[in-house]
Amino acid sequence: MAEHQEGDAGQLHQEDADKKGRGGSEMMEGTSEAGAGKTDTSVADEAVVVKSATAVTSPERHVSIQTSLKGLEMLVDLNGAGRKSCPLCPEEKFKACYSHKLQRHLQNLHWKVYVEFEGQKMCICHLPCRQLRSSLSGDQAGGRLVAHYHCAVCAVTIARKTDMVSHLKRHVNKGETEASFSGGADVTSEEQLPAGQAFQIMKELGTNVQLMPNHTTPQKTDTFFNRKMKANRQLVFCSLAVLAEERNPLECLDAFGATGIMGLQWAKHLRGSVKVTINDINESCVKMIKENCHLNHVRVEGGKRPGDAQGDGDTPIAAVEVVKMDANVIMHLRPFDYIHLDPFGTAVNYLDAAFRNVRHSGIVSVTSTDTGSLYCKNVNVTVRHYSCQIVRTEYYKELAARMVLASVARAAGRCNKGIEVLLCVAVEHFVLVVVRVLRGPTQADESAKKLRQLVHCQWCEERVFLRPGSMVEESLYKQLPCRCHGSMPGKTAVVLGPLWSGPLFNTGFLRRMLVAAVQHSMEDLQPLLKTLICEADCTTFKSFTSTNSPGLANQVECGVLIKTLQKVDEADSSDHAGKRKSGEEGGNVLKRLKPETLLEHPAFYYSVHRHSMRGMNMPKLNKFLQSANEAGFRVSRTHFDPTGVRTDATLEQFKAVLTKYSVAPASASHAPIKEETGRVD
Repeated sequence: MAEHQEGDAGQLHQEDADKKGRGGSEMMEGTSEAGAGKTDTSVADEAVVVKSATAVTSPERHVSIQTSLKGLEMLVDLNGAGRKSCPLCPEEKFKACYSHKLQRHLQNLHWKVYVEFEGQKMCICHLPCRQLRSSLSGDQAGGRLVAHYHCAVCAVTIARKTDMVSHLKRHVNKGETEASFSGGADVTSEEQLPAGQAFQIMKELGTNVQLMPNHTTPQKTDTFFNRKMKANRQLVFCSLAVLAEERNPLECLDAFGATGIMGLQWAKHLRGSVKVTINDINESCVKMIKENCHLNHVRVEGGKRPGDAQGDGDTPIAAVEVVKMDANVIMHLRPFDYIHLDPFGTAVNYLDAAFRNVRHSGIVSVTSTDTGSLYCKNVNVTVRHYSCQIVRTEYYKELAARMVLASVARAAGRCNKGIEVLLCVAVEHFVLVVVRVLRGPTQADESAKKLRQLVHCQWCEERVFLRPGSMVEESLYKQLPCRCHGSMPGKTAVVLGPLWSGPLFNTGFLRRMLVAAVQHSMEDLQPLLKTLICEADCTTFKSFTSTNSPGLANQVECGVLIKTLQKVDEADSSDHAGKRKSGEEGGNVLKRLKPETLLEHPAFYYSVHRHSMRGMNMPKLNKFLQSANEAGFRVSRTHFDPTGVRTDATLEQFKAVLTKYSVAPASASHAPIKEETGRVD
């Protein structure tokens, strides 16, 4: 296999999307010229079939991708007389030969080293697909041929077989398989995009969206779509569904629409409870969103799609408003009840505009994907964006979540608004925070008091929030429960922050989200929500309700009593006096209660593996949680870390319980000896 040594390591994964429309025709021309006037009708028929079939559901396939050896041999008429050229090799590499020699060449060189994926065999290709490279001056410079594979899922050419296997594994991990690109039975659209590239149909939560072939690469496409963000979209949907139970209709905004899948899911499932506005500043995204609205039988307000005047007999099931505007501008111009921010990277540039016009008791959800700065891979960017000092710790995901919440609280405070955190999720590729907005300087001051600095010990990783106050402390080490400063030389702790020191979850809101997830058949999201409910109460066991009950009518969330719309009549009828109490409003009842009865969950968590004793077998995590609970501590699992334990115990107490229930491994001398049988003395 010929390998082309390039300076740039990314050249092994060269995009071939700009050559898909003409790749088949170039290969056909080379084959017909090498055949000295002999017409190869089977190759032309194959190219036509591939093009017509993939124009609807899948990207155009390269001729090197076949399902059997017979299909590869059918590219050339082996039964005909005369010399024939190889369809996968140029003339200078393999000259035209007779059928028996060409058949051995196809078997031994191309078919023998194929890579299989989903029944498709990707044979090695020697065509000049990777020959020309763009120079710095913009001219095309010729290079020697590079043997390569064509990916069966995307339009990528990869030189090495091992790299292709790794590339396919990443497709599997992302859920990008051949079956994922085919549309449902109700999709009959056969249109193509203006650029000539066939779109792909993806279905999620009953919503179909069109995707470009390079939709996973944000640098090369405007309509970016990430399949890993499915859990994020479901969490945002459930939070909106809970708010729609309190009051409707809601004016909600998807500030960064891209493909428009999130706003379409809101409109299709919540129907008249929401008035959806999908915004994007890119013209290509706006056109794609309108196409996806037509694909899902959703009417676009304020405009018509070409061809809709005749009517197709389908009644729109919902209506959305599609806007082409800068996100900051539309949030400054119009008020909303629900705002979702999901930009590419950090969202700090849009927080001031989001809190400018959001209504009282509305919800703002923020998704941050700049994991490099959030997870302490680039501390300089962290300081610029979040004005926060952090270091890499065992609880870095929760540290990132509290850092985002601190930025959200400061932005709300600049608009004389406070926040109540309803939900906070931090996983590998995004951080999601959902907050309820409370207007007034008093609420803003209460939120500002929860921004504190954190003292972190770099030896044992013990941590504690600094006590509130402006007086200078003699030694901040006295606030740490550990004794590392007295036993270790030099400075042992660092000051991090400012961070959000309040709670990260709200049990009542999460329970209502779980009910919404069950109602809309989100089986993948329910385990995560149950983990969050247990983490919010810091307990190992909770009873979950999957149906609406009268007890769900009144939910206490951060000191707020909320009566949902469905149960207002029942609550009013239960009043013996038959009169509505003063200060209550039908449809949305918000009443402040004393928050002393609310028990917040402990801040941060400890990793069992990080603090286990060397040479000892630690107990199972469930057994350790039970033992710590019996010892009088509040414990629970955490979604931030599968090996983490959220507890109100100090690190010293945590290690004491862990050491008590750890056992020494069985020595070789005490190992059971197997009795030998069948031996003749």
